[in-house]
Amino acid sequence: MDKSYQSIKRKNAVRENITAWCFIIPFLLFFLCFLLYPILKGMKLSLFDATLGGRTFFIGIQNYAAMFQDKGFWQAMFNTLFFVVISTPTIVLVGFILAMFINSRLKGTIFIRTCFFSPYVLSMSVVTGLWIFIFQPYTGLVTQLTNVLGIGEMYWLNTKWLVWLAILITTVWWTVGFNMILFLAGLQDIPEDIYEAARIDGAGTYTIIRRIVLPMSSSITTIIFLFLFMERWVELLWDMIAVKNIQMQTINVLLAQMFGPYASYPGPMYAGTVILTMPILILFIIFRKNFTKGIQFVLK
Repeated sequence: MDKSYQSIKRKNAVRENITAWCFIIPFLLFFLCFLLYPILKGMKLSLFDATLGGRTFFIGIQNYAAMFQDKGFWQAMFNTLFFVVISTPTIVLVGFILAMFINSRLKGTIFIRTCFFSPYVLSMSVVTGLWIFIFQPYTGLVTQLTNVLGIGEMYWLNTKWLVWLAILITTVWWTVGFNMILFLAGLQDIPEDIYEAARIDGAGTYTIIRRIVLPMSSSITTIIFLFLFMERWVELLWDMIAVKNIQMQTINVLLAQMFGPYASYPGPMYAGTVILTMPILILFIIFRKNFTKGIQFVLK
C-alpha cells in the first residue's frame, strides 16, 4: 500500500513538473531570443567604440568608466532604485491586505475585487492620460479638491516629493488588482482545517497570519515580488510622460532618450543598458527555485 501511494505521489509530482515546464519553456524561449541575446550583444558592444565610418575597436571597460563618472547617471540610478523601493513593497503589502479582506468572505467582497482588478486591464496610455488629467495643475481634479479644502494649488508633476507620490498612487491603483488576485489564490489554497485547528489552539488573527498564512504563501509572494521588481525596474512610458524634471528621471528614461554627451556615442549607452539589466538577471539566478515553485503553485 505504501509503495503504491509513493508511486502515485511521484507520478503526480512528475505531472506537475511537466505542466509547469510546458508553461515555462515558451517564456524561456522568449527570454533567450528577445532578452538574453540582446543583453549578451549589448555586453559585447559595450566593450567597443565606433567611428563615424562605422569601424569598431576594442576599448575594454572605458565605456563603463565613462558612465560611472557621470553625475547624471548616478542621479538616474538613485531615482530608479528609489522608485523600486517605494513601489514594490507598497504594492505587495496592499495586494496582500486586500486579498486577506476578500478571503474573509464578507459581504461586498466581489464588488471590491472587481473594482480593484478593473484598472489592470487598462492600457498604459489610458492610465497615463487619466492620471495626468487628475494631477495636472490649475484644472486637475486633485487641484480642485485642494482648492476646496483651502490648501491651494499643488504642482504634483513638477514638485519633487509630489511627483513620487503621484507616481506611487498611480502605480498602486493600476497594478495592485492583479497581485491581489494572485495572493487570493494562494490564500484560498490553504486548507480551512488548518485555520480551524489554529483557532481551537487559541491562535489569534495575527498569529495565524504569521505562523500559517505567510509561510504557506512564500512561493507566490516571491513570484509577485520578482515580477513587480522587474516591471518597476524597467518602467518607462509613465516616467517619460509624468516626470518633467530631468533630475528626477530614471536610468531607463535616460538611456531611452539618450541624454547628455552619450547621444553620439553608443558605447556608453550599451554599458548603461548592461548595468540596467544585470539586477534582473541576478534575481533570476538567486530565486530560480522559488520561481519554479511559484509557477507550479499558480497552475494548481
